[in-house]
Amino acid sequence: MVAKTRSQFIALPKPNLYLICSLMQDISGVYAALQEPKKIVITTHQKPDGDAMGSSLGLYHFLTAGGHSVQVISPTNWADFLQWMPGVDHVLDFEKQTAQSEQCLADANFIFCLDFNTLSRTKTMTAALEKHIGKLVLIDHHQQPQTAAFIFGVSNTAKSSTCEMVYDFIVASPQAHLLNTHIATCLYTGMMTDTGSFRFPATTASVHRAVAHFMEIGINHTSIHSQIFDSGSEHRLRFLGHVLTNRMEVYYEYNTATFCITAADIHKFHIKTGDTEGLVNFLLSMAGIRFAAIVIDREGERKWSFRSKGDFDVNTFARTYFEGGGHFNAAGGRSDESLAATYQKFLAILPTFKNQLQ
Repeated sequence: MVAKTRSQFIALPKPNLYLICSLMQDISGVYAALQEPKKIVITTHQKPDGDAMGSSLGLYHFLTAGGHSVQVISPTNWADFLQWMPGVDHVLDFEKQTAQSEQCLADANFIFCLDFNTLSRTKTMTAALEKHIGKLVLIDHHQQPQTAAFIFGVSNTAKSSTCEMVYDFIVASPQAHLLNTHIATCLYTGMMTDTGSFRFPATTASVHRAVAHFMEIGINHTSIHSQIFDSGSEHRLRFLGHVLTNRMEVYYEYNTATFCITAADIHKFHIKTGDTEGLVNFLLSMAGIRFAAIVIDREGERKWSFRSKGDFDVNTFARTYFEGGGHFNAAGGRSDESLAATYQKFLAILPTFKNQLQ
């Protein structure tokens, strides 16, 4: 077999793998480079969720066990419900520890980029990553990745989570025997959260096989679930009641429901990073609702989250109208317009999709 060069087409067995580019080589190519100790940085998208932090820390524990010097850097702060995770106390916050983070990036042999498809999803860390294009390695499951930025990588939209992909990376490696309870605990967290506790369509047989492996290793899945879902504050619960009572709108002619959350709401209930996680999913719990959207007025911009059931493509919707993207049934977006203006824009767009949503 003739070895592939970076300029060649990389053939893959699944049509939804986005590895067709002039630069990014298959992720398996990094194994040889990892046979000797390396300095490695792991990073993820801003405001990391369970999958982002779980995959980052899972890979951190694996590479550390393999003798590498590893530093996880989050572009921003993260939710309190992730503070229990093994290794989280070693994570740097780029916005608060910029100089130390930039030095780690400069010293690294490889920078693993997990759970984001474009460098811009790292917010203020984007420019720092762009300085080190030749070191970047991608592991991600979002659509339309910026493949030209990465030297090695894999992007598979069929995967449930980046945590599942890190698991695949580990078990296919020459050091699969290093998989331990810390790694398994972190990876289970992301698989659980990104699959909606294993109920979303992306929950394949391979996900359950991985979970069975984690159970055999000895994870405490009950404790993990409790840490993620049963550790909210009184403020968050009162905020949820307020949102459901006062901020929910249902548009039955479009089988659509929304939350429109003001900056005053965020301030009144002392809402912190992570407190709105999963809120949009409550809207899909109503019978007949196929499209759910939440917009939040915060941090100088309006943040959108979109969810859908069935064949309504919110990834394309978010990319087309709200500078966003993500997955077919789950995506995000943003707007510099006022809360009222961006919400009215959304309502003006809805009739375009009436037939699809019915």
